[in-house]
Amino acid sequence: MPAETTSPLDWEEPNAIQVHVSLDRIEPPIWRRLVVPLRTTLAELHLILQAAMGWTDSHLHEFEIGGLRYGDIDLLNAERSEDDALAFDAFEVRLRDFSRAPGTAFTYVYDFGDNWRHTVTLEKLLAIKPAPKAATCNDGARCCPPEDVGGPDGYFEFLRVLLSPESDEIEEQQHLRRWSGGKFDPERFDLAKTDKAVRGALRKRRRV
Repeated sequence: MPAETTSPLDWEEPNAIQVHVSLDRIEPPIWRRLVVPLRTTLAELHLILQAAMGWTDSHLHEFEIGGLRYGDIDLLNAERSEDDALAFDAFEVRLRDFSRAPGTAFTYVYDFGDNWRHTVTLEKLLAIKPAPKAATCNDGARCCPPEDVGGPDGYFEFLRVLLSPESDEIEEQQHLRRWSGGKFDPERFDLAKTDKAVRGALRKRRRV
């Protein structure tokens, strides 16, 4: 945890922002609360969100902000259809470029097949001493869905079968447990492990 975290006073220059991220169309919600340096680019925020939620960074992604798309411009523009807006470089936008009004929100999309849509809310600016060099995770709830499970609808069906008490579901339950790597607990959330992953996320800094 940072040594000191405060809401910025008039004479203090904010250097971080509290961010809430949650998966859309999932109940009960899967969410994380982060503290992120203001100098962070959207490209870096992508890596932080991957670490925070528990994704494996195996698919395309983009940010949707004010009707514009941000991400890897080579990949996104190569894949775009006639109906898709032109994508802009996520390395060119930093969190400090956003409005300072609390409550600003935008969408982060991961895996265009499963279409995992996240609502990212910029909750409040912070003045932290010493200035943070990495993001941190301060709170959250529930486990990230397995990759390639089929989006929210596929995830609900996955949980229905996995948690079913019906005897005729046992064979399928065993298959899903093997497929998901063992015992899957949708309520599991390890704050210490997630915070460690978030703190180390930018060590993997690369164009994806």
